[in-house]
Amino acid sequence: MVDRFVLSCLCCCCLVGVLADSNAVKSVPVTEGDSVTLNPDLSVKQSDNLIMWNFKTNGYLIAKITTNHTSIIDDVLDGIFRDRLKLDHQTGSLTITNTRTEHTGVYQVTISSKTKSVYRFNVTVYARLPVPVIISDSPQNSSSSSSSSSSQQNCSLLCSVVNVGHVTLSWYKGNSLLSSISVSDLNNSLSLRLGCLDDSYSCVVSNPINNRTKYVNVTDLCRPCSDCAFCCHASEALVRLALSVVVGVATVAIVFYDIITSRKGVNERHHDLQYKTAS
Repeated sequence: MVDRFVLSCLCCCCLVGVLADSNAVKSVPVTEGDSVTLNPDLSVKQSDNLIMWNFKTNGYLIAKITTNHTSIIDDVLDGIFRDRLKLDHQTGSLTITNTRTEHTGVYQVTISSKTKSVYRFNVTVYARLPVPVIISDSPQNSSSSSSSSSSQQNCSLLCSVVNVGHVTLSWYKGNSLLSSISVSDLNNSLSLRLGCLDDSYSCVVSNPINNRTKYVNVTDLCRPCSDCAFCCHASEALVRLALSVVVGVATVAIVFYDIITSRKGVNERHHDLQYKTAS
């Protein structure tokens, strides 16, 4: 009976220990240069808690809180955390100030008391986004009149960002998405071919927590829509032209038919008159 009771107690203790450990990883995005606080959300901090913060899972120890002492170990990994770590002795939270992209990674906090709890935070530091640059990618010179005419009626734009990765680059007309690419390279570009331009076109660079927009300047790039009636809404212009041709042909056919019918009627009346006269 006693053995069963002891075994039950041991199982309960093990179960409590397992439930106190959290395998969930909380995602924490932050913009480079900003501060981020990782809080294990301790409802009540026990006086005998031992709290250890590691960079990477079971990796480098960077901070520790004991009963009467707080330690920060910021000289690891060539000092990437030097003068950037702050510990809150009351809550056990860790703050990283002036974040940089090399601070991206998993941070693990282990809280040991009567039970052992483990919490993990996946921190992603995103670089600050630059404003996209839009240039005209249309040919400047043309060897033939046909290609010259084509270059005047079409506009190729190139939107680019440099020295930033893991972003999405998109072209918009108003609020409508025209095209988009997601890239990880540091130098990215996205082209757009248009008949003409207006103020509603824009290029947007974005990441999960921020975005920057650059609007097309119609006075500097290509031809504005007001100067090329056949460039903008080309399909609509073609439809209207086709309808005009159809209406014109139908009108000519009706007039021609009416003329023929009229002449035929005159000839029939003249023939009837001659027949009556002869009789």
